[in-house]
Amino acid sequence: MSILFPKINKPRGWDYRPIYYDKEKEERAERRKTMKTDENGGYKTTLHRGSFRESHEANMPQNMRARRASRLGFWVAILALLLFFAYLLTQMSVY
Repeated sequence: MSILFPKINKPRGWDYRPIYYDKEKEERAERRKTMKTDENGGYKTTLHRGSFRESHEANMPQNMRARRASRLGFWVAILALLLFFAYLLTQMSVY
């Protein structure tokens, strides 16, 4: 078998890592540059009441938003029907 398919060694890989380059440190520095600062040089918080919910709803898939809206419409329609039937029952009991 070795006559038909001789073993061919792969060339050695090149495992060079730069000495003075830290990718994570570079990314942190870029993020710090883009952060908002206030007049005192401190960081402004972008968190406010309801910000987690807003970001969750913004990142929610379209079909889940549509499902939530249709569910709300369903309950509003049920409530309207109940009020209508309650009004009819009160009118029938008057006669």
